[in-house]
Amino acid sequence: MNQKVSSVSILFNGEPHSYTRFSLIQNMEGDNSQVEMKLSSDMDEEVGGNGTAEHLNHNSNRKPYVAQKLGRTPKNLCFMAAATLLIFIIGCLIGYLVHPKKDIAQPTCTNSVTAPVPPFVDERGSAPVLDWDDVKKLLNQKITASNFERVFSEFSSSNHQAGSPGDEDLANKVHRKFKEYGMKTWYDEYFVKVQVLQGSNKVTFKGQMMETQGFLSYSASGPVTGGVLYAYFGREGDFSDLHNKNVDMSGRVVLVKAGMISFAEKVANAAKVNASAVLIYADPDDYSIGETTALYGHVSVDKPLLDSLQYGVVAFIVCKFNILKILGDCHIIHHTALALCYIHYTNIISKWMQLQGPEAPSRWGSLSRLGSEDDVITVEVNNILVERKISNVFGVIKGYVDADRYVVIGAQRDAWGAGFAKSTVGTSILMELARSISQMVENDGFKPRRSIVFASWSGGEYGSIGATEWLEGYLSSLSMKAFSYIDLDGAVTGRRAFKVSASPLMYTLIDGALNEVTAPNTAATLFAQYGKNNWESFLLENMKQESAAYPFLTFAGIPSLSFRFSNGNLDYQYFGTNLDTREKLNIATSNEVPQLAQTAAQFAGQIALRLVHDYILRLDVQKYNKIIHTKVAQINRKVADVQRLQPQLWPKALTMQWLMSAYGSYSRASRNLESDKRNSDLEDIEMCRIINDRIMMVERNLLSPYVSPYESPFRHIFLGSGSHTVAALLNHLDALKTQNPEADANQFHNQFALFTWTLQGCANSLAGNIWSLDNEI
Repeated sequence: MNQKVSSVSILFNGEPHSYTRFSLIQNMEGDNSQVEMKLSSDMDEEVGGNGTAEHLNHNSNRKPYVAQKLGRTPKNLCFMAAATLLIFIIGCLIGYLVHPKKDIAQPTCTNSVTAPVPPFVDERGSAPVLDWDDVKKLLNQKITASNFERVFSEFSSSNHQAGSPGDEDLANKVHRKFKEYGMKTWYDEYFVKVQVLQGSNKVTFKGQMMETQGFLSYSASGPVTGGVLYAYFGREGDFSDLHNKNVDMSGRVVLVKAGMISFAEKVANAAKVNASAVLIYADPDDYSIGETTALYGHVSVDKPLLDSLQYGVVAFIVCKFNILKILGDCHIIHHTALALCYIHYTNIISKWMQLQGPEAPSRWGSLSRLGSEDDVITVEVNNILVERKISNVFGVIKGYVDADRYVVIGAQRDAWGAGFAKSTVGTSILMELARSISQMVENDGFKPRRSIVFASWSGGEYGSIGATEWLEGYLSSLSMKAFSYIDLDGAVTGRRAFKVSASPLMYTLIDGALNEVTAPNTAATLFAQYGKNNWESFLLENMKQESAAYPFLTFAGIPSLSFRFSNGNLDYQYFGTNLDTREKLNIATSNEVPQLAQTAAQFAGQIALRLVHDYILRLDVQKYNKIIHTKVAQINRKVADVQRLQPQLWPKALTMQWLMSAYGSYSRASRNLESDKRNSDLEDIEMCRIINDRIMMVERNLLSPYVSPYESPFRHIFLGSGSHTVAALLNHLDALKTQNPEADANQFHNQFALFTWTLQGCANSLAGNIWSLDNEI
């Protein structure tokens, strides 16, 4: 028998004693297996001495060991036939085992190591399992007007100022609901400086003293006396009109009407002309809130927290490291003007009607005179700084493909009083969107490609402190990963009109939602009901600085959107008062608050879901082409005027060709990106991600890198504020044309060059990889 085995061994590999491995790998559920076959003999015992050495020597001239040992006898031939048959059978068995089945992939080198289980299934199955029409239908089914009555009741509060127990209670309710909806939830806490009123603020005019409990946070404190100067609504144009009348505004107490622009902008404009105080009143022609209703608000602009640690060292760092204790009393950066809201108009109107001085423009309303230095008034502000803890609450629905890319939907939670329109409606819309989309993911098969972050902010009444602190603390991460922000604050303040403020990148998304969402209690779409034939002309308005969306867009470079139902040009007059209640909002909306909230939720929800549903982000980079073209044309016309009227102020080396070239670069780069989108393979996850990242960079690259975020936080060259913006360039050209003493030709040349390079840099980034440019952009 030993001879038989030896014969088999020699026929396999010419050696009577060896180990041979046969790979029997089968790719079954990622498991690999190997069968090791040992062929051995006891030949070593039979062949002694040189026998083994001779048989291992393949160069020997001697006959093979088998031939010598075994002759060609019938017995041996039978053994050889049996061995051959055995080899044949073994070969068949091995072939059967080794040969892969047709439905099993061929093994590769990588199969020898168990691959990690991917977090998601393949691209096609993990993303739009539901088509867009099904997603819209599901959202509309889940968001109903009847649900809002219950949510309004749950999140209404009569006292929930930022940092108060009422605010904290609402935060905990939001957190519990997010957890109930199955979301990952978390808090962010900050210790911030806010102003509160100590005692009362006072106004003394012509021997009559009035007190008010209303106040404007972040005003300077103390008494100020000066001559009254009426400045209408306190807009830049109103102060320009006063300047054209050669009115001395320095040291004056400026009297302005509430409305048109924010309190903060009124005070900032007054500070620019060196006014000493600002007195804001609610004119009965515009407001019907009663003579004794107090007004509240803030006058922070650019630096919402107005302390020396703001914009650069965020509040939660102050909390963690007790920097305030180390620095002692913190220097407060404030406007040069005191600011006070004063409501008792009728009690003092007879005296204000006696103002002297130049005549007011006829369009300025009830006061016919501007006032003089002899119309002395004293304003006393008794605000004090206090430290409060505020909390932002977050919940996230994670995406199935690009989980680290997300849209943020946010709403303010705090208010001065009941704040029903200011905060309750927005918070309720936020919660209904969170509930509905969570259920769509959990129960209805919707798998968003990207994540959705729901944010409940505190500190909104003090200038969007909570949202701004979050932006500052996570700016590096957010600017790379958050591709859009949708603001729900003040979404319902009326019913006769619909207004939208947004980044141009979102115009295509807005257009789609306007044509798909039905207006309240009608069969018409929002576009048909409100947009007429051109929604950009009738519905679009500039984003207000008090909106939480503004710092997202102009400070962080994240495409942002805010919107509202309103009653046209009439502002909702109860913001910043204790009269912002459900009853007042019912009057303003003809008792359609739930229906309007439902439509607002569907509008915001469709935009958010479209952003997380599609393979390629539906952000239209070509929408900036028209804006850039318009601004470049305006600059070109004004430059021509300066060259014609003041040629000495314009060097020949400085030409418009630089800016024209930058505009052309952006236009070509945006067209090329659209071509790449059309020709891309949507099954290629990495390609889609690269294109989406190029789209996301546009807004961020329109932030000027040449100004300090501390000094000019709103760095967007088209939508921000400061000397780096296109608006500042146009104003500077007007000043150069008229030889205004404040104009500086050299400074303008620098601004012009830096603006041009910012635009060119955005175009270069939009174009893609640097080795793909080849000087074509």
